[in-house]
Amino acid sequence: MTSAADLTVNSLFDFRNHVVLVTGGATGLGEMAAQGFIQNGAKVFIASRKESELQKTSARLNSIGPGKCEYIVSDLKDKAGVDSLCAELKKRTDRLTVLLNNSGATWGGSYADFPESGWDKLMALNVKSMFYTVVGLEDLLKKGASSDTPSRVINIASVAGLITRDPTSGSGGGLAAPGTGTYSYGPSKAACIHLSKMQASKLAPHNIMVNCVCPGVFPSRMTSFGVDKYLDTLLEGQPTGRIGQPSDFAGLILFLSSRASAHITGNVIEIDGGSMVSGWRRSAAKANM
Repeated sequence: MTSAADLTVNSLFDFRNHVVLVTGGATGLGEMAAQGFIQNGAKVFIASRKESELQKTSARLNSIGPGKCEYIVSDLKDKAGVDSLCAELKKRTDRLTVLLNNSGATWGGSYADFPESGWDKLMALNVKSMFYTVVGLEDLLKKGASSDTPSRVINIASVAGLITRDPTSGSGGGLAAPGTGTYSYGPSKAACIHLSKMQASKLAPHNIMVNCVCPGVFPSRMTSFGVDKYLDTLLEGQPTGRIGQPSDFAGLILFLSSRASAHITGNVIEIDGGSMVSGWRRSAAKANM
């Protein structure tokens, strides 16, 4: 059986037949993933709220090729917005091989005065929208899927969904100013992780593999505050001495969408250069030199 298998890179990582939806695909992590698919020949739909950004990104990606990019203006703040996105996508394609649920938001505030809207918005966008998007697009994901070539759902959470230390300390993980905290962000991402495992259990019999990615700090609009103002603080706990870059994220997303990962589902993958697992601190390392 092994001798008959085609284990070449060209076979394991062929994306030319892929049809992909990337929510939050106009900027940041979503744009990185979309470019990875485009440069490997896939058909990609990117979705987000701002048409000007979608136009700019889709034009840039189409100029790179060889894949093709289209955009859909959508606001996933509620079920109506999700339903609208799903309906528009179904007008343009009858199948979907990869759904990358990347849309998300954060909210920083003080512990004592953290607003209720900071919970409602994040739980709606970071969790609820992922649930309804998968439900709404399940029929497209089932189309043509098999045990050898399953469709994929990749939900983007965050290492913040795993960290339990006080978010008011330090730089708020690059998401909030010192003295404030992203109190609803971590719990929303923890819920995303749990939802992903439930979806993986439910959808595996339908040949839809569901995995969850937990990025650390990458350059994006969401982290721009911390990267611009508190980069040294962020790197204090980074043993690699750098934040994530496009090749790190796009490479993982391509793997999770490839034939090479057809038997992987229900996994939660940290992509943070070892900051979570090591507990490394630059100040401590210097003191021990």
